[in-house]
Amino acid sequence: MRVSHVITRLIVGGAQENTLSSVVGLGRRPDWEVELISGPTRGAEGSLESVARAVPGLLRVEPSLVRPVHPLMDGLAYLRLKAHFRRTRPHIVHTHSGKAGIVGRFAARHAGVPLVIHTIHGPSFGEFQGRLANTVFRGAERAAARATDHFVVVAEAMARQYQAAGIGTPGQYTRIFSGFDLDPFLGAGRDPELAARLGIRPGDFVVGKVARLFRLKGHDELFAEANDLVRRVPNGRFLLLGDGPWRARFEAMATASPALSGRFIFAGLVPPSEVCRYLGLMDVLVHLSRREGLARVLPQALAAGKPVIALDCDGAGEVCREGETGFLLKGDASQLVDRVGLLADRPDLARALGERGRAWVRERFSEPAMVEALDALYRRLWAQQGSGPR
Repeated sequence: MRVSHVITRLIVGGAQENTLSSVVGLGRRPDWEVELISGPTRGAEGSLESVARAVPGLLRVEPSLVRPVHPLMDGLAYLRLKAHFRRTRPHIVHTHSGKAGIVGRFAARHAGVPLVIHTIHGPSFGEFQGRLANTVFRGAERAAARATDHFVVVAEAMARQYQAAGIGTPGQYTRIFSGFDLDPFLGAGRDPELAARLGIRPGDFVVGKVARLFRLKGHDELFAEANDLVRRVPNGRFLLLGDGPWRARFEAMATASPALSGRFIFAGLVPPSEVCRYLGLMDVLVHLSRREGLARVLPQALAAGKPVIALDCDGAGEVCREGETGFLLKGDASQLVDRVGLLADRPDLARALGERGRAWVRERFSEPAMVEALDALYRRLWAQQGSGPR
């Protein structure tokens, strides 16, 4: 069967890595002919297009599928996608991300594609927006839901949020954890050469964070607690992975206080294949994002045997399990200092949380398990709805 996946752009990010792993994994299986359609990838977040192009014939870039709202380009993207689907006649169209999810689902349904699926990697509406934007995006998702046969979610929290907004019914949702290649993370350890290059000394307690340098990703919350953190953990250092439009702003914040001088290490954009090496240097991973389906770095850190501290937002609590794999912060980051300090004082506790997290993730987050679940879902939905277009 032919499957077309559609995503807005292939930046270095969790949704994009998930999508690439899915299409490449499916393409290796019998019975599936897979393509990936993406809009152009631009910006400081990096690009995964080269990874997709390494698979011959996989990637098709649609120039009109741009990320910002643009009525002319959006209309053109809809027409071009609809024409493409009518010509190639995929059995399934599976969309990802906000813009591609809206435009792609309408194009697929109006082209007569028999089965239309959408993955919710993170919320496209919510309290993080202004009232007008929230109303518009919520309305767009409700409209697109009428062109959707099934939803895949990376966390049950996404299913609850969307159903609460009147989008879909319980039977239309399936959770499939965002799997990844576990082996590099399971074998992650301290790399002395990398530590020396970054200026991390033996005896430093490294607090790590992996996220785009942008709003809602939790960097402001980390900087707000940073002075108290270094007072509580005098040997504390902060290792930040990622890049983005707010890098200069955060670099200025890292030097605004004498107590923070030399404490923050901005590693910049790190290829996904190298993230495990950096996690191996961390003593704890903190994740304070206020908009995230379920960040891939949480199970990745646990696979590396590192405890995690996360803000209780969206699906974080489904992986950061209080007292079992780490600590979940309710409401805000005010408990961050105490939790980091506890792990610095109790290396035995940090090891125990990390080891329990490693065992828990090993059972649930493998890349083959994700692809197998997607394969099974496609077959089940196809059998249920029949072989002919609506």
